[in-house]
Amino acid sequence: MNLQRLYSLTRQAIEQYRLIESGDKIAIGISGGKDSLTLLYALQGLQKFYPKKFELVGISVDLGFTDFDLSSVASLCESLGVPYHVVPTEIGQILFDIRKESNPCSLCAKMRKGALNQAALELGCNKVAYAHHKDDVIETALLSLLYEGRFYSFPPLTHLTQTELSVIRPMIYVDEADVIGFQRKYALPVCKNPCPADGKTKREYAKQLLRQLQNENPGVRERLFHAIVNGSEVETWPLPLRVR
Repeated sequence: MNLQRLYSLTRQAIEQYRLIESGDKIAIGISGGKDSLTLLYALQGLQKFYPKKFELVGISVDLGFTDFDLSSVASLCESLGVPYHVVPTEIGQILFDIRKESNPCSLCAKMRKGALNQAALELGCNKVAYAHHKDDVIETALLSLLYEGRFYSFPPLTHLTQTELSVIRPMIYVDEADVIGFQRKYALPVCKNPCPADGKTKREYAKQLLRQLQNENPGVRERLFHAIVNGSEVETWPLPLRVR
């Protein structure tokens, strides 16, 4: 996937779900992984020519693992002209050393989001952008069906009433395979995830399950995504606007 394709897919989501308005100051949650770095490229590029003018700031939540180096991310943000901030935390120590969580992902996500949102507010942002792509949308729906007994996936736009922040997901039309291709094509400085639970989660199981389903039933991935986007059963997912 090249930059123009990335811009096109990202802009499509932004316009169909009204994710960006003039005057927005958007915090990009940057984990250091391929997805968040791709989102950084997408929004920084769109910022140059999108008719609705907005500001960007990059924010990384450091979980406190000793072998997590974000210097390459800082250099990338500097080269792109995006202000960058790192939020130091002790989340890793709390989860693995103090609480000794056997299933830390849910609590970790909640604590990371809390730290990210607080930093975004302190920096004057009104929106936070997450780098969830199309496969994340489908995997979340599978997890919800398998473990919660309901048909749900996160929406492209969420308003957080307690903080007045809005969460946007501009990459919902981007395939993970395209993100991988983009990472390789543009040599993104991906930081290795130091979390001990990385690759051993239920989400990883859903990822492998989706891959198996697609191999055995070509096209099932797109049909699942279509069901989420257009199905009235997903109560939090709005129908997309018709863009001329």
